[in-house]
Amino acid sequence: MSQTSESSRIRLGWREWVALPELGLAHIKAKVDTGARTSALHAFSHETFRERGVLMVRFRIHPVQRRVDIEQECVAEVIDKRTVSDSGGHREKRLVINTPVQLGGRCWDIEMTLTNRDNMQFRMLLGRTAISGNYLVDPGRSYLVGHKPEHHED
Repeated sequence: MSQTSESSRIRLGWREWVALPELGLAHIKAKVDTGARTSALHAFSHETFRERGVLMVRFRIHPVQRRVDIEQECVAEVIDKRTVSDSGGHREKRLVINTPVQLGGRCWDIEMTLTNRDNMQFRMLLGRTAISGNYLVDPGRSYLVGHKPEHHED
């Protein structure tokens, strides 16, 4: 399998605006985190249930940084439960979902863990597995492919 040449890779900033269309999130600010293997999404009040024999999760999200008054409900299929270590070395059992992400005119499926990120600056981390092979990260730049929505406050 050949790697994508460096010149054909899309350059990302250390933070980007992304969309998660199947979760109903048209815009969410994500930290592009090459130190994190798996992507993570802020979630709270989650409950699992079965639909036609498939394990699902219903959860709520605060999609806008520093705004706990704005909430959105999301539903997704649970594909796994994993123990994940956060940046502080704390281990946590998390639900894992698979959902499309849109960024820079492209759309592809990524795995994402659900965790409460209320105390974190970003509601989403885009981990290295999600961007492997197609993207280069420029840690000195922001929003190289994703543009801030006009109605967004931050």
